[in-house]
Amino acid sequence: MIIGIDDTDSVDGMCTTYLTAILIDKLKGLGDIRGLPHLIRLNPNIKYKTRGNAALAVEIDTYPDSEEQIVNTAISLVEDMADMDCENTNPGIVFLIDQGRNDPGFRQDLESFMWQAMRDVLAVEDARSLIGKYGIKHKEFKNGRGLIGALAACGSVLCGLSDHTYELIAYRQPGNFGTPREIDRESVFRADRETYPGTWDTVDISNNTIVFAPHSPDPILFGIRGDDVQSIEKAFGIIGSEPAGLTLLYRTNQGTDFHLLDAQICDVLEERSYKLTGTVVDRPVTIRGGHMFFTLKGSGSIRCAAFEPTKGFRNIIKELIPGDKVGVYGGIADGTLNVEKIEILELAAYEKTSNPVCPTCGKRMKSAGSKQGFRCKGCNTKSGEVVRTTMGRGITPGIYEVPPCARRHISKPLVRSAEPDVYPSR
Repeated sequence: MIIGIDDTDSVDGMCTTYLTAILIDKLKGLGDIRGLPHLIRLNPNIKYKTRGNAALAVEIDTYPDSEEQIVNTAISLVEDMADMDCENTNPGIVFLIDQGRNDPGFRQDLESFMWQAMRDVLAVEDARSLIGKYGIKHKEFKNGRGLIGALAACGSVLCGLSDHTYELIAYRQPGNFGTPREIDRESVFRADRETYPGTWDTVDISNNTIVFAPHSPDPILFGIRGDDVQSIEKAFGIIGSEPAGLTLLYRTNQGTDFHLLDAQICDVLEERSYKLTGTVVDRPVTIRGGHMFFTLKGSGSIRCAAFEPTKGFRNIIKELIPGDKVGVYGGIADGTLNVEKIEILELAAYEKTSNPVCPTCGKRMKSAGSKQGFRCKGCNTKSGEVVRTTMGRGITPGIYEVPPCARRHISKPLVRSAEPDVYPSR
């Protein structure tokens, strides 16, 4: 059986990963957990998301006659723990019991649905339609929006992912919920020094801050992300903190860029994420608050933004000039692309103009009047040509990213990239 769960949390607390950790603990006497639980980040631009827009799935080999008890245990746990008082919390649970193992049509439909959940905008009716078509056992609460993520998470287990990473999440002891987290800052930086790049996005060195612990009142103490499980476990052993409660290792789609679509500028839609290529039209402009904007033109034109939370990344953006050819990665909101990464493909020539130098005295000539060229007042020498000097640029072709403090969970850190000329942000 595969159990998928989504949308049990709220901005005031709770966390679907924590509920899943509790569920796994309760299922131990009812079956054998197969592999790692899956933590799947869905479309990060969805307006209904709480924080990281995660859905969870667990696969279990059931004991004889335990299926009904497993289903009831999962439903009861969601009823007890989900923040049902929050208007934006609408849990959904899906149970894949007989579906998929020998039905290529179902696997194909579920895989397509999973990719749509990561990249597109789905309605609850899309989930209900798939559930009805294949007779999938499920339970929805309130408007049932959580069915979308629950199905997508099941898809990641049944159909697999072309790329994956890991996250070890340490949860707080219940008595500490809602209180300030106690984490030894220096030990976190030491853990990063000793395990990077096997782990990443634990700290933000350029901004001198830790980024692996939330600030919200949810049950998570911290989460260590990476590609190498041994490095993750080593980092966990180094970090000093308040005593953790449960800890659980997840297989995830974090750090994969699975949310990005290749498209033409004229085809972009709200609440999706894209990689777009075009030519810079104007010099970036900074407005009050430190937000920076420029226009990209290709099959159409779109405003691109590097917002203040991207910190030093804006130093790359401010070096752009008209004529630069770039690729931008990011989500669309209100007609603007929020840049997560930028690929400098080709830099335009930047020329500085100056008055010519007098060949006799070596001083700069002055303008002789409109359309009359230049004249040295002392020597009376003349020149009709302005001097053009090609200047160096403050950037070079390559791929640049926002710092860890501004990175979305699903965005791929450049440290994971096999592309040449990448500049990972630390």
